Amino acid sequence: MVKTLITTLLLISSFMYTSNDELILSSITDYLNINIENKTIIFVSIDAQKLYLIKKNIIIKSYSISSSEYGIGNKNGSNKTPLGLHTIARKIGEKTPINGRMIARVFTGETSIIYLDGSRSKTDDITSRILWLQGEEDGINKGENIDSFKRYIYIHGTSEEGLIGQPASHGCIRLKNKDVIDLYKDVAIGTLVLIL
Repeated sequence: MVKTLITTLLLISSFMYTSNDELILSSITDYLNINIENKTIIFVSIDAQKLYLIKKNIIIKSYSISSSEYGIGNKNGSNKTPLGLHTIARKIGEKTPINGRMIARVFTGETSIIYLDGSRSKTDDITSRILWLQGEEDGINKGENIDSFKRYIYIHGTSEEGLIGQPASHGCIRLKNKDVIDLYKDVAIGTLVLIL
């Protein structure tokens, strides 16, 4: 009886996982209107507060994130997370230690205090690694007053790890420090990043 129940639960969870994967891959294909079979793509789901790393049409990793606490949007100065297709324009922090604090994309030599309890830090640190995003869609995330690159939109580590899983940033995509280091190793400049 217990064995049958466990087998049934495993089958249901496996079906749910596959269905979710298919939904994610379908959303990407529909938006991009290209075959993604031989591509590496980062997909950021604002609704799920998740980042998915996809290689050759398979979701190989997923991480909890924080997008903007102010919602989605593209305007300069809005502190909102921009939607649409981006690419990784720059990778920064290869030699920065875990939890290393960066200001203006430069390691300060300091290690940040990491808040795990949902508290806000006084300095809202960018930590460990930065993947600087460039918008690829004119009028959506590229161009005057809406340019993701000029807005300094990153995927980065944070000192506020306790807030991961809910909107809490000022426009960027935040990850836990160990997760951003892991992701950094798996992607290259030019990797597609779709935020929806």
